[in-house]
Amino acid sequence: MITTEQKLADQERPFWLAFTYLNNVGPGRFRRILKVFGSAQEAWQASRQKWQSLGWNQKIINDFFSLRTRINPQEHLRGLLSDYQPLIWPITKLDAYYPEKLLSIDDGPPVLFARGKLVNGVVRGDFNSWQSFWSSPVLAMVGTRGPSAYGRQVATRLGGELARQGLIIVSGLARGIDSLAHRSALEAGGKTVAVLGSGVDVVYPSQNYRLYQDILARGLVLSELPPETKPLPGYFPARNRIIAGLSSAVLIIEGGVKSGSLITASLAAHQGRDVLAVPGNITSHLSLGTNYLLKNGAKVVTEANDVLEEFNLKLANNDNVVSLDDDEKVVLALLGKQNLTVDEISLKLNFEASKVSIILTKLEIRGLAANLGLGEWGRR
Repeated sequence: MITTEQKLADQERPFWLAFTYLNNVGPGRFRRILKVFGSAQEAWQASRQKWQSLGWNQKIINDFFSLRTRINPQEHLRGLLSDYQPLIWPITKLDAYYPEKLLSIDDGPPVLFARGKLVNGVVRGDFNSWQSFWSSPVLAMVGTRGPSAYGRQVATRLGGELARQGLIIVSGLARGIDSLAHRSALEAGGKTVAVLGSGVDVVYPSQNYRLYQDILARGLVLSELPPETKPLPGYFPARNRIIAGLSSAVLIIEGGVKSGSLITASLAAHQGRDVLAVPGNITSHLSLGTNYLLKNGAKVVTEANDVLEEFNLKLANNDNVVSLDDDEKVVLALLGKQNLTVDEISLKLNFEASKVSIILTKLEIRGLAANLGLGEWGRR
């Protein structure tokens, strides 16, 4: 049943959507518009004299009246639903299904554009699947775009293990740690959300198109930017506040002191979220940021249980491990201590190289081992 509050949200939606196209009007100024005019619809239909009472720069006011001549809000919303497949839906702060955690931050986006398997049900007024999806604990995982083999291994292992335990993995679809976090969550059969620094229909970087499609099919893509918006450098710090805001905790895996990951950590701390970090090699520039966070109060994460403790959860038994034969278990235990090549495993265990290759393939299929490149294997 659609509530009175939801009917109001649906009535206001076209106008909230239209205001996302007004330059230089962010969450703060939009709150001011709602306070002065009472609603987005009233603001859209108000006179220039009433707009002048805001006392804003004349350019903003001129931009609004120019926008009003170009956009019919109701027709624009209908076009949004008909022109994009999979469809795109603007969620507003008036909606009962707006992500609850974002409501607690001062600069939460008034409108979130959503795309993915959950969106069709929301458009039809079926909110059960959406609410079920967001009932799980949410963890942001971010880090460098150019991770080391160690960083790739850690991101893949933790992303998969935590997704298998029911956590929603949120990240930014960037190269490196972000991509590994999304992919490992999907491969574990878990939930993942990508927050973009572009419109939800613009894939950046383009190399992640396949990953983007997989997230659409099984997860969710979000952005505060209107469709067709190209990525610009200034959009990514703003994107990071949404990544942190959606989450209860943020986990940083490799990053420099001035990296975007550290910006996300700072935003998370400001928002009252827990900041977690994976320690790294003190001689590596990729570990400067995470080690700095640890020295300044971030929680150390060396295994999945360190994260689960933040959510008052414990790591469940992994049936994939229990069902291994003795040879597979001994190879997996060895990879738990260090990354090794096929030849190195053969020497340590006195196994034929061909046998080791078969075992590693089986472990990879089960999601327990990963080919790290350059001939090395590691445990996920």
